[in-house]
Amino acid sequence: MTRRLGTMLLLLGCAALPAAAQQAVEVAGLRQPARILVDKWGVPHIYAANQDDVFFVQGFNAARDRLFQIDLWRRRGLGELASVFGPAYVEQDRAARLFLYRGDMDAEWKAYGKDAQRTSERFVAGINAYIDTIARKPALLPFEFRRLNYKPAKWRPEDVVRIRSHGLTRNLTQEFARAYVVCHAGLAADEIRAQLSPAWKTRVPDGLDPCLPNDALDVFTRATDNVRFSPEAVQLANAPPNAELLEGSNNWVISPSRTSTGRPILANDPHRAYGAPSLRYIVHLNAPGLDVIGAGEPALPGVSIGHNGKVAFGLTIFSIDQEDLYVYETNPASPLQYRYKDTWEPMRIVKETIAVRGGKPVPVELRFTRHGPVIYEESAKRRMLAVRTAWSAPGMAPYFGSIDYMRAQDFTQFRRAMERWGAPTENQVYADTSGNIGWVAGGLAPVRPNWDGLMPVPGDGRYEWKGFLDGATLPFVLNPKQGWFASANEMNLPASFPYKEHKLGFEWPDRARAQRIAQVLSAKPKASIEDMQRLQNDVVSLTARRLLVLLKPLSSPDPKTRAALRLLKEWNGEEKASSAAAALYEVWWSRHLGRMFVDAVLDPVASQVVRTPHASVLLQTLEAPADRFGPDANRKRDALLLASLAAAWSDMESLQGKDAKRWAWGKLHFSYFVHPMAPILDPANRARLNVGPLPRGGGGYTANVSGYHPENFQHVHGPSFRMVLDVGNWDNSRAINTPGQSGNPDSVHYRDLASSWAEGKYFPLLYSRQAVERAATETIELIPAR
Repeated sequence: MTRRLGTMLLLLGCAALPAAAQQAVEVAGLRQPARILVDKWGVPHIYAANQDDVFFVQGFNAARDRLFQIDLWRRRGLGELASVFGPAYVEQDRAARLFLYRGDMDAEWKAYGKDAQRTSERFVAGINAYIDTIARKPALLPFEFRRLNYKPAKWRPEDVVRIRSHGLTRNLTQEFARAYVVCHAGLAADEIRAQLSPAWKTRVPDGLDPCLPNDALDVFTRATDNVRFSPEAVQLANAPPNAELLEGSNNWVISPSRTSTGRPILANDPHRAYGAPSLRYIVHLNAPGLDVIGAGEPALPGVSIGHNGKVAFGLTIFSIDQEDLYVYETNPASPLQYRYKDTWEPMRIVKETIAVRGGKPVPVELRFTRHGPVIYEESAKRRMLAVRTAWSAPGMAPYFGSIDYMRAQDFTQFRRAMERWGAPTENQVYADTSGNIGWVAGGLAPVRPNWDGLMPVPGDGRYEWKGFLDGATLPFVLNPKQGWFASANEMNLPASFPYKEHKLGFEWPDRARAQRIAQVLSAKPKASIEDMQRLQNDVVSLTARRLLVLLKPLSSPDPKTRAALRLLKEWNGEEKASSAAAALYEVWWSRHLGRMFVDAVLDPVASQVVRTPHASVLLQTLEAPADRFGPDANRKRDALLLASLAAAWSDMESLQGKDAKRWAWGKLHFSYFVHPMAPILDPANRARLNVGPLPRGGGGYTANVSGYHPENFQHVHGPSFRMVLDVGNWDNSRAINTPGQSGNPDSVHYRDLASSWAEGKYFPLLYSRQAVERAATETIELIPAR
């Protein structure tokens, strides 16, 4: 074996590493020898002799590092949880199956460009090859499978693209929330809950009764929810129906004329829910005609955020509305029929059987209207609800389309790939080694000729999509005059875009992050890589600074209120973990100010319905109070600020004691990366699988987003993966992925990056063969089985 391994090292053109760091594995299905070099940060660099093999090895390696995570992803998406976890998961399985892609597979594969099917076939063959390796060497079976006593399942190529329910589509939950507010408090009250942008006035669709059952979205929630291991398995943990969207990401790109390197810089930090292991996985794929590195989801082939040696790319969410909730009248004489135009139309019924561990198989009926899956039936009111979603169209497997754009060699090719992009809807920033920078919006956009998509609509034929907008119609920018472009999920449609005609969407996150990024980039005539790392970790809150301006002229005879004013007036709005003022501010913001604002501007009934105001509406009203506060508006506004601030001070005394000098935001606010199995583990294994807690700065509106639960201040949403690319000098690029690259709790790479991430540090995202070889700590030689 030693001689054979040495021969392989020479054939692959790589200097030999210490024998202790080398493994050789025979793998059936591999065509030619391939190599995985794992660097000291856990990033696998995959070298193969052809592209078929590089995707095969990507799948093999994904299973090697993240098998439990990707197996759980597949079972959740296909509706196969009950087969290994028991009867508590039958309803989640049924819900997931409603949202699988059930269309023509030839059209599906063609939607992603050439070689999509072959790429998926080779990727899942690699996953299956690793599962076969485990069958031969049971000691390799990950801890989670042994603890739960089941085996990983083999994959089919179509599994990768049929699963849609992990995607970030929108706006079904917001439609339901708006209907809930309209039913109980009226449309005007919803203007406090959500701000529409661009400027828009919606109305209740003709024929709609907005008073829908409170549990109308339970099936949808089950279909899109994570797997919950607990005695209360799949008990729904819905957010309040009027909760503000907690999504976000940042990206920006800077032209050579504005960088210290004289080359473009591209930065991206997508924001998602936290967990262990991380949602993202960094990988490097090298084969003839392909040399791409960056992050993606480990259950998918390719790279969605990164570069290919010529072109760099990074994404945030662009808020195209891809969902509608349809409400139907059902036939009293035949409940499986619904009214459509002048007739009763039958539902399409698919009968399937759900295998159940420890029990008998459960037969289920999946019901569909012409628009999509039925998620609620209410016989007493002869009413039924179904979802129409762009998920059901070919080419909509979330992120899978990146196998197309990751190959682009210039802006024209990149934009063409994005014109075919389905989901999630994205802002893609772009840079290339020729010095060009740009932005492309992408996503499948339904055409709604006679309504805006902001509320549920009757399913009787009056409200129909008229196909999809041509992707070439979506906005883009090449080499902007200002020398940079940034997006942070804000409403960024160009002023010239015909939004009233196309009605892409009217619900976008608050602009505070985008404004802070623009503020910093505009002030830097020559930005460096280090500057961009600092900006990704920036915790200055422009939201806080706007409120500090309102507090500046205020005073109070009450000692606690006076102390609160003094502490905040001396603060600069930077939400450091060590800051006492940041702790007071966030307690004020998340627990008191919004609640008391709603009580002040809405009647008692409406205030109980809305509960939480949209951040932009809150700030704009406080800055210009006359319209909503009525007579003597400034005095009422100031009284609200003082009363809510006094309540926050008392809250802080309960939380951290009466000595404000000992307060600190990081003592309240913490990051904790929780493994999905943690609720059913003993304390020792829970500590082994969970990572943290780590003190945390920032807030929901800082560039370094830190969304949290106001009940306990646990950080649940933000950037786990960050990337800053030096375009053209690729080895000078930087990245981080927390808590670590591996999903194996016994691996050195399971939690090794968490402390660096918490401290705002990065590692080199190495690209050149020479740099990778120098940093490699593990070599895995894959040999075709004889």
